[in-house]
Amino acid sequence: MKKFMNEAGSILTESLDGFAMAHADILTLGGGHKFVRRRTLRPGKVALVSGGGAGHEPLHAGFVGHGMLDAACPGQVFTSPTPDQVLEAVADVDTGAGALLIIKNYEGDVMNFEMAAEMASGAIAKVITNDDVAVENSTWTTGRRGVAGTLVVEKVVGAAAEAGMALDGLKALGDAVNGATRSMGVALTSCTVPAAGRPTFDIGADEMEFGVGIHGEPGRRRDTLKSADAVAEEICAAIAGDFGDVRGRDALLFVNGFGGTPAMELYLIYGAARRLFEARGVKVVRALVGSYVTSLDMAGCSITLSLLDGAALELWDAPVHTAGLRWGL
Repeated sequence: MKKFMNEAGSILTESLDGFAMAHADILTLGGGHKFVRRRTLRPGKVALVSGGGAGHEPLHAGFVGHGMLDAACPGQVFTSPTPDQVLEAVADVDTGAGALLIIKNYEGDVMNFEMAAEMASGAIAKVITNDDVAVENSTWTTGRRGVAGTLVVEKVVGAAAEAGMALDGLKALGDAVNGATRSMGVALTSCTVPAAGRPTFDIGADEMEFGVGIHGEPGRRRDTLKSADAVAEEICAAIAGDFGDVRGRDALLFVNGFGGTPAMELYLIYGAARRLFEARGVKVVRALVGSYVTSLDMAGCSITLSLLDGAALELWDAPVHTAGLRWGL
């Protein structure tokens, strides 16, 4: 294993220190490195809080700022944040309008965020993301996993919160965007967790894993290496098949890298996916390409299709200023 680190046990806190230094204009660290929060809070605005294990950067800390999250709780690598982290983050950023928790559907995340919600003193609502069509149940989940579509929920709901939408409305909007979003990923290599010092799973030089999870969980099947067009065809067919009739629908097409895939390859996959979805009658009206919901150093990518209507598209286009996503400001 070759990684830029001092010790595996300190890699998260040292990374957070550097992250906070680099983006001190928009965010700051909570005590004990328990959470990242917006530097300037808006009184009366519903607070958006999310989080999860480290190793998926820029998710979630990279989406703290204007137009997205008010706080993010980083757990250790691929490990859920603890209830006290979430509870302290909510208490710090809730200015009186309540807090919405955006939670990826992993057992540890759901359990710990729900415990925090039960202990919180203010009004709390929850949105659980579960956009992964690859498998219904997998390691760490009951039901579908929350993966790259979580970014879409955080962006759209974050814009609505910035515009002053109340807690109940944000909860309904988040559930609707999640319900209109589907994702599936494929891995060419494993990732290597620093504390483990070796790849999470073994995969041959001529193999790929369809439907892999963002922690290296097994997918639908192991297969021989396919062409980019064949990979895109299988993933797009799975997504379109899960939606049903998508003809005439406006959509955001998001191709996400897992951390070890060059932009050149991601754009190639985007082009293939767009042609395939448009052949099925989808109107791709927005695009996002890049490594936003990663799995450490894994080579691979995911494709996300989100069927956004006019109002949701306006919220997607609204200004955002975070470390990981920025436009309109």
